[in-house]
Amino acid sequence: MKPIIILTPLIAFSLVGSLHARGLNELINHYATLAKTQDALFDGFDAGRGKSLYMTKFLDGKKDTPSCTTCHTNDPTQAGETRAGKTIEPMAASTSPERYQSLKKTEKWFRRNCKSVLGRECTVTEKGDFLTYMKNS
Repeated sequence: MKPIIILTPLIAFSLVGSLHARGLNELINHYATLAKTQDALFDGFDAGRGKSLYMTKFLDGKKDTPSCTTCHTNDPTQAGETRAGKTIEPMAASTSPERYQSLKKTEKWFRRNCKSVLGRECTVTEKGDFLTYMKNS
């Protein structure tokens, strides 16, 4: 009986991990489907472009949030901090897989943060590139 009790949490943990990965993959697939409908030449997302979006300082957004790294740090596996001093969980899927489970929440944060950093909403391709970078971080 003890091996079952010991194995059960391990099995549950691995199932949760795969559910998280599936959630992020589903988000990426959602944006890929949208990108294909908007651009017949779309050939996939790129983690390098996602990293560039994350690291670049932009001029058209709010002056106190010129880049994602302003609040989220240069290392997406590390916790960040809001301007008010509140801790923000890491952005990388490897350290915060639960972050990427809901399309509604993902869209909410893209809308809010893209407007703050870029001065506009992110494109579908930018969203997919960003998520691909976070998946690989």
